[in-house]
Amino acid sequence: MIRRTVPSPERRRTTLAAVLAGALAVGILVGASNARGETAGPARAACPAALAGEADCYTGRDANGAYYAIAVPAHWNGSLVVHAHGGPDLGTYSDPTRSLDDLSRWTVMVKEGYAWAGSSYRRGGYGTRMAAADTESVRRLFVEEFGTPRRTYVHGQSWGGNVAAKVVETYGRRQGTYDGALLTNGVLAGGSRGYDYRVDLRVVYQYYCRNHPRPTEPQYPLWQGLRADSTMTTAGLRARLQECTGYASAPAERSALQQRNLDDILAVTKIPERTLQSHLRWATFTFRDIVHHRLGGRNPFGNRGVRYSGSHDDEALNAGVERFSPDPTAVRDLSYDSDLTGKVSMPVLTLRAIGDPTAFVEHEAAYRDTLRGAGRAGHLVQTFTREREHSVLSDAESATSVAALETWVRTGERPTVRSVAASCAAFDRTYGTGCFYDPEYRPSSYASRVEARPGGLRWPAMTAAQERAWSRIEGVGIAP
Repeated sequence: MIRRTVPSPERRRTTLAAVLAGALAVGILVGASNARGETAGPARAACPAALAGEADCYTGRDANGAYYAIAVPAHWNGSLVVHAHGGPDLGTYSDPTRSLDDLSRWTVMVKEGYAWAGSSYRRGGYGTRMAAADTESVRRLFVEEFGTPRRTYVHGQSWGGNVAAKVVETYGRRQGTYDGALLTNGVLAGGSRGYDYRVDLRVVYQYYCRNHPRPTEPQYPLWQGLRADSTMTTAGLRARLQECTGYASAPAERSALQQRNLDDILAVTKIPERTLQSHLRWATFTFRDIVHHRLGGRNPFGNRGVRYSGSHDDEALNAGVERFSPDPTAVRDLSYDSDLTGKVSMPVLTLRAIGDPTAFVEHEAAYRDTLRGAGRAGHLVQTFTREREHSVLSDAESATSVAALETWVRTGERPTVRSVAASCAAFDRTYGTGCFYDPEYRPSSYASRVEARPGGLRWPAMTAAQERAWSRIEGVGIAP
């Protein structure tokens, strides 16, 4: 491994002084230039309150139009964490506040002495490779401005875990880019199967509720999520879910039919009640984005051959639920964009809440099997905690994880799950957020949670010519 050079204090002070001297002028230009999609920054910005006096923060916009945020701690240890955020958000343009919000959520990295850089991505909507490219872009921007870090780690949360895993496979093969990866509550099964449980929710919900769409509204195949020209809002979707299931009401206030509908939907899909609304939202609006905005109206989803069970009448459900098969070319393109090959050449540490109600713990089994299939299982250590939330994990555990990854990279000694868990207590004395590791836990297979189904042509079968053609797609495909 090449030992990279940390910028000298003199060079860093010179660089920061130059940035600060031009901060006001750059800040004035940001608004006007961003409207034209031009680059701006990095300009000095206010740090999150939790980092006040502990770091210098900057914001800017890269050549592709993606806003970004950077934080350099006062006592920098010389290493960098590049963050890939979750979502995907569905706005048309890059959100200038998103990367700052992410920095606020992950101040623990900066408090531990790491510089931090995160991109808001150049646009909203699906596009794993696009987001990976924007993540790599902010790493390069950091190097240009502050010098080459001693070590660089990529961190992905939620869908950002998929993005970060794609960064590892796409850019991590070049020596001198990334040294390791931390994936927290990641969506690691890939797009071609990672959304199958939401496909099931979409069709099972419609079988029971018949209001998405209503019989009086224009009809469309449910794999679209929502027709392209629909004006439905998230509030409107919540109202329909409430109408059918009474999910937002106390059980005593629901009608008998609402309670039965709710019980059947939850039992069949295995989706927790507390996240039913959010999963249905993704199965509606994110599916619409994938199908209409990224795949030109082609269908990447299927449920033909799936046997649904757990309802009060499985025979009627299976006879009446909508069935469809995917377009193989759509599966191929979605797979190329988001599926993982397991071909990693650096340490990867994952942290997962066993009770994650959004990206189920079985995503870890899918990723484990992917690396095993590629003969790279030795590059992976998976840790699990007894937590039950998706977006919030203990700061003590996050600090533990990045420290364990740093030690693994620095020494070459692969940690054990027990050694990682045992080291958390020392960090919890600082953060006081608790250590909830379960060293004995092993997730069941992905198919134990989401029934496997026949797929189309996935990316590994794509020819070189098809890859070149795919990379030239603009607007229709899952591309920038």
